[in-house]
Amino acid sequence: MIQLAGVSRTYVVGGSPVHALKGVDLAIGAGEYVSIMGPSGSGKSTLLHLLGCLDRPNAGSYRFGEAETTTMTEAERCRLRRHQIGFVFQFFHLVPRLTAVGNVELPMIFAGMPPGERTERAWQALEGVGLGARAGHRPDQLSGGEQQRVAIARAVAMRPSLLLADEPTGNLDRTSGSEIVGLMERMNQSGLTLIVVTHDPQVGGRARRRVRLSDGLIVADERHGAGGPSSAASAATV
Repeated sequence: MIQLAGVSRTYVVGGSPVHALKGVDLAIGAGEYVSIMGPSGSGKSTLLHLLGCLDRPNAGSYRFGEAETTTMTEAERCRLRRHQIGFVFQFFHLVPRLTAVGNVELPMIFAGMPPGERTERAWQALEGVGLGARAGHRPDQLSGGEQQRVAIARAVAMRPSLLLADEPTGNLDRTSGSEIVGLMERMNQSGLTLIVVTHDPQVGGRARRRVRLSDGLIVADERHGAGGPSSAASAATV
């Protein structure tokens, strides 16, 4: 599903180059559950932005399915994000004046979906995250965990094939955070590819595959199953 080859990303900060990623090779298959971990400045958020087509690499190849994203126009990248990739962030990014169902409808409005269909999908998505009874509530009437559930419903309302979560529990207490991760894991078990970027070892440790970054390089890529951890650097498949 995802194939990165020799991907590098360099930024200029204060007139000096910062090499956020350095020739990264990474393959992630459809339906995988992967955590990306590393210290601050390791390149994990940069990698997530590239995977989500929110940024472009300076060098290398990024194939999403059969498509080479580095040669896409911005309009093509936007369509890919809209229909194939869902995003969940640490900060919920909900519109305060809209109800939960109104927030979930937003990406479908931008996609030009007819009103009846998008409302039905929004309700289905909220039911799927256990918030059907709270669909008419605004964000300030919801707990942090409920707001993140709305954000997840919004992320999957377009039925993407990939869900990218950037520190999804960072603004939640441990109990709420565990519930949110469990919710995303159930979606993964239904076939959704899940990639979680986190500095929290308890959250990252739940993934079946764990990629660790340091100084813009992948320093570990392990699969964890019933038989314990094993190296996956040479076993990744698309």
